Amino acid sequence: MKIIMLGAPGAGKGTQAKMIAEKYKVPHVSTGDIFRANIKNGTELGKKAKEYMDKGQLVPDELTVEILLDRVAQEDCKNGYVLDGFPRTIPQADVLDKELTKLGDKVDFAINVDVPDENIVRRMSGRRACLKCGATYHIEHIPPKQEGICDVCGSELVQRDDDKPETVQNRLSVYHEQTQPLIDYYNEKGILKSVDGTKDMQDVFSEITGILG
Repeated sequence: MKIIMLGAPGAGKGTQAKMIAEKYKVPHVSTGDIFRANIKNGTELGKKAKEYMDKGQLVPDELTVEILLDRVAQEDCKNGYVLDGFPRTIPQADVLDKELTKLGDKVDFAINVDVPDENIVRRMSGRRACLKCGATYHIEHIPPKQEGICDVCGSELVQRDDDKPETVQNRLSVYHEQTQPLIDYYNEKGILKSVDGTKDMQDVFSEITGILG
């Protein structure tokens, strides 16, 4: 079972990807993790990717797909995998499709965790983090016992730059421009399934498992 996770930043697709991977005993393949592992291990592909990253450039689609295919060709992926963070654009999806077809393979499901922008802005801008011990909170859903103070170590809680409303809006704009078209792309292929990401995390997961069977 090969699954691609789609959804805006903050929609909760990473959390769902981990839960799917655990339930179906398949690897959760995050492109960020693969890049880091290849660079850390000094692989040829990692060295090539690092050259681009060191210059502040995006790693080209072909190289990203090559690194990804190298990962999914490993033994633990033989029964499937959950792709998280890739593809992000139509050209990436095209390259991935072509390469998988050459291997006699294909993606089975593209799961879109659908959450309206205003929910995401509220969800992400409510996050608070303790930079000292790494504990995370949410002013609505998981508030600290004392406002602005970490329950664990008593340090001051901060709002990360990534979670500030204007940054979230920018990330959502990029998402709608680049990644949203993938929803139509996979819909045309007949493998897109959308779930309501505004529901409780467990309810979203139940909806996904109902689709995957």
